[in-house]
Amino acid sequence: MIKVSIIGSGNVAQHLITTFQDLEKVGTEVELVQAFSRKRESLAHLLPFEQITTDFNDLQEADVYLITVSDDAIASVSEQLPFKNRLVAHTSGSMPLTMLKDNNRRGVFYPLQSFTKGKAVDFKNIPICVESENGTDFKVLEKIARVISDKVYGINSDQRKALHVAAVFVNNFSNHLFAIGNDICQKNQIPFDILKPLMEETVQKLQTLSPSEAQTGPAIRHDEKTLAAHEAFLDNENQLKIYKTLTQSIQEHGKEL
Repeated sequence: MIKVSIIGSGNVAQHLITTFQDLEKVGTEVELVQAFSRKRESLAHLLPFEQITTDFNDLQEADVYLITVSDDAIASVSEQLPFKNRLVAHTSGSMPLTMLKDNNRRGVFYPLQSFTKGKAVDFKNIPICVESENGTDFKVLEKIARVISDKVYGINSDQRKALHVAAVFVNNFSNHLFAIGNDICQKNQIPFDILKPLMEETVQKLQTLSPSEAQTGPAIRHDEKTLAAHEAFLDNENQLKIYKTLTQSIQEHGKEL
């Protein structure tokens, strides 16, 4: 049995706690023994009070301690852990393994997903990126990952930094473009729902095509008449700037290869 302790109470922590608890009900080789939160109330809806600690000195012995705090707090939390030579892993996509204090064995357990409180996720479909300083610890983290996910990858810190940047493009930036599309629809009294089948098809095509192969639209066709009409329509300077920038990027994509 691998004993896991979760340090943190935010989105990632809460989704992991829920997932580990659900798996314990059906019986697995992973057990959630404890969670740390500065306020017990933050996790009281998920765990009994006695399973939550607010004091690092009261952390029970575990095989793995998962630090699920914000990026800028990882180093500070790591330094406050009152033990040595135990396996400690953070869950950040952008921070290197070396952010953790080296008096413990260091690792990374990064679930690549956008988490929102109250929005359930299926961890079986979430890629988990694992890294450690030695093979033994890697196997422990990998085993935990495979209990909750069907998609587990060994990814080092440099690769994970690149992956996190890529994730910002495909998730955060694309969602912002959805927001702009929604704004344009609202301004012109058009229901945003009309665009949802198109959005779904855009993602679905990527199951069988590369993004470059799936690219459509006036930019890739060099349809100058349509591009000019769109630019004339956009009276919001920021939207116009984004439109021109993305049009140029689409037209120049791959030329540097």
